Amino acid sequence: MVDIVRSNKELNIWEALIPLLVLIGLLAFNVFVYGDDALSGSNQFVLLIGAAVAAIVGFANKVSYQDMIDEIADNLKSTTGAILILLMVGSLAGTWLISGVIPSMIYYGLMLLKPAIFLPATLVICAIISIATGSSWTTSATVGIALIGIGKAMGVPVGMVAGAAISGAYFGDKMSPLSDTTNLAAAMAGSELFDHIRYMALTTIPSITITLIVFTIISLTQSTSGSSDTQVILSAIDESFFISPWLFMVPAVVIFMIIRKTKPLIALLAGSLLGGLFALIFQPGIVATIGGAESLDLISGYKGVMNALTVDVAVETSNAELNDLFSSGGMAGMLGTIWLIMCAMAFGGVMDAIGALSRISSALLSLAKSIFGLFASTVASCLALNVTASDQYLSIVVSGKMFQKAFKERGLAPVNLSRTLEDSGTVTSVLVPWNTCGAYQASVLGVPVMDYFIYAIFNYISPFMTLIFAALKIKIKMIVQK
Repeated sequence: MVDIVRSNKELNIWEALIPLLVLIGLLAFNVFVYGDDALSGSNQFVLLIGAAVAAIVGFANKVSYQDMIDEIADNLKSTTGAILILLMVGSLAGTWLISGVIPSMIYYGLMLLKPAIFLPATLVICAIISIATGSSWTTSATVGIALIGIGKAMGVPVGMVAGAAISGAYFGDKMSPLSDTTNLAAAMAGSELFDHIRYMALTTIPSITITLIVFTIISLTQSTSGSSDTQVILSAIDESFFISPWLFMVPAVVIFMIIRKTKPLIALLAGSLLGGLFALIFQPGIVATIGGAESLDLISGYKGVMNALTVDVAVETSNAELNDLFSSGGMAGMLGTIWLIMCAMAFGGVMDAIGALSRISSALLSLAKSIFGLFASTVASCLALNVTASDQYLSIVVSGKMFQKAFKERGLAPVNLSRTLEDSGTVTSVLVPWNTCGAYQASVLGVPVMDYFIYAIFNYISPFMTLIFAALKIKIKMIVQK
């Protein structure tokens, strides 16, 4: 991200707020009209409208058109690394699907289900799948639905099951390098992806541990009936894929590279190529089908792996609930997020150029007299935007842009900001009924937000955990001067 947020002395706080208020209003109306589909493109255009309104305010305050364009260009340039990582993440997800890596994780995860530990098992399974896929939405819409059905058969209240599933899904969404919000938070704060994930673990692990303990206690005290028969789902996976523990070598190699501090692009590229190789070895029939042939040969093998890397692919099973999970968009599937980033950078660039972000930040930061106050102001900003803008992406983008300079001026490393954005922006979005995430989860799981709210323990503990760490000055990373 750019290092400087411009200041325009002629701009007052109300003029600075006009584009933001217009953006929030338009986004709220857009979500009302489009619902979950608002992320498909209309929100992106609304961001451009917000940029246009900001430009009008800028023209009225004698800011030149060229200054705005230059600032947008600087913003876009700063996201180059994040965009390349997102493309590589899409390719990795594709080859991990057709190689059987993701199906194997789901298969062995479902085998953990036992009635006495159903809720903590639900939490763990959704966490594993969400880490593997990088998507809380996909996890909830597939395995989450299956777990809701199993929970009903066992007599477990659906609010509890939904809360456990969402807690696990959002833990994985936060911690997975495949997640768009994880990449977005790192990009907005200007931190390295894997540095961000490692630093985020400091608050995320305690939060998920508390959540796991609570669900274990609830599960042990909750009377259940029925059974946790998942044989139909397991059979459907087994019929479609060759399932083997050997497939875990692929994520193991990537994890090893990450631990060894390999550059993210290199680790993700290696994981993508290794996934393609394992697909050819373990799932030749699937690769051939995706390559448009009945049997595997050089051409169908090349096309099958290349299609998984780049475009939409899907593996059909006998279980309709699993089919959505066993699909991937490849690199093309990441274009929506990239499009969002580009439009957000246009809005942020114009807001920078006219001095609006500087003026708004100054007003917010006037309340932050200490390092804790700075963290608290960031958390409050993310929560407010989740409620008003109804979108977790905007919560991360706007808050990240506004507070980036302030964190730097206090000598705080960018990972402090990126972690706070995730702890308060990403996970709390699902707790707001009219937020795209809350509306989506309630619709897919068939459980109203108010029913699962109290059981989405991980989601509302996370912002408090980041504030506790800030208040007690635990592991606050400072900028190291070279």
